[in-house]
Amino acid sequence: MIITVTLNAAIDKTLAVPNFRLGRRHRAVEQTSMAGGKGVNVARALKRLGQPVIATGVAGGPTGTRIIEQLTDEAILNDFVRIREESRTSTAVVDPTTGDQTEINERGPAVAEGELELFVDKLLYLAKGAAVCVFSGSLPRGIPDGLYAQLIAEINRLGVLTVLDSEGEALRLGTRAEPGIVTPNEPEAEELVGHEFADDDDRAGAMQEMVELGAGDAIMTLPAGCLAYTREGQDRILWSATVERGVVEARSTVGSGDAFLAGLVAARYSGRSEEDALRFAVACGAESVQHFGAGVLDAREVERLVADVKVERLSEAALSAGS
Repeated sequence: MIITVTLNAAIDKTLAVPNFRLGRRHRAVEQTSMAGGKGVNVARALKRLGQPVIATGVAGGPTGTRIIEQLTDEAILNDFVRIREESRTSTAVVDPTTGDQTEINERGPAVAEGELELFVDKLLYLAKGAAVCVFSGSLPRGIPDGLYAQLIAEINRLGVLTVLDSEGEALRLGTRAEPGIVTPNEPEAEELVGHEFADDDDRAGAMQEMVELGAGDAIMTLPAGCLAYTREGQDRILWSATVERGVVEARSTVGSGDAFLAGLVAARYSGRSEEDALRFAVACGAESVQHFGAGVLDAREVERLVADVKVERLSEAALSAGS
């Protein structure tokens, strides 16, 4: 079983608005509304890939009820703790004429101490029967920045693979708790290691820095694929995985990183090699941009796209004694 954790669940609205301009009145030519938040998006993609997954987190008010009902309607197994304050709504505006994307995320609900305790108890109970636990997204108000770190440490002790995809202080502290995998995008990785990347050498160096901070494997998502720094026996391999240009036509990139992460977790859970897992993950991210709605993909089309993903070993280095 794979667990996805979403502590800032939302109803995600995506609108297609041609020639979008601030300060003007527009009409959407296409729209969708679905349960969201990064962990929920990962769970949706995992479900579509045929993997056993349960989504958990916190949800409140009528919006929280709608989130849970929509997950149930999609046959996504879920077990959320209900909280008093209202869950948020997030809106993404995609301009199909330019490909530009504008996102507006409401501030999440405050979570009371007792509500948080109920969630932690639930997660630790669920983790006893899990193989992978994915922590995705930001933390809502009232939750300490170190929560992911605390939970990663506890779930690591159960022998469960922990995966972290967050940002800011929650990502920094969580990485120090030694998750099995961290998967920031490039801006998140720059914040994590404390400097901007000027070129490919900077990006490669950052992969090693993330491992030195505590990550078991470090994977940085990029617009056309990813860089990965992973274990192979007593060595570490730096990989590049990219999809060929022009293979897919993007309708919306909302949630493509979540689809990538779902593909990576599905491949690892199924026992694929590292090369195959990276190829499959990039194919999932690429396939998802052809759809409107986060975490939406076609598993058959993913398998077709796998052949269009190029995976390279960039370097191999022996592990230091302290790694």
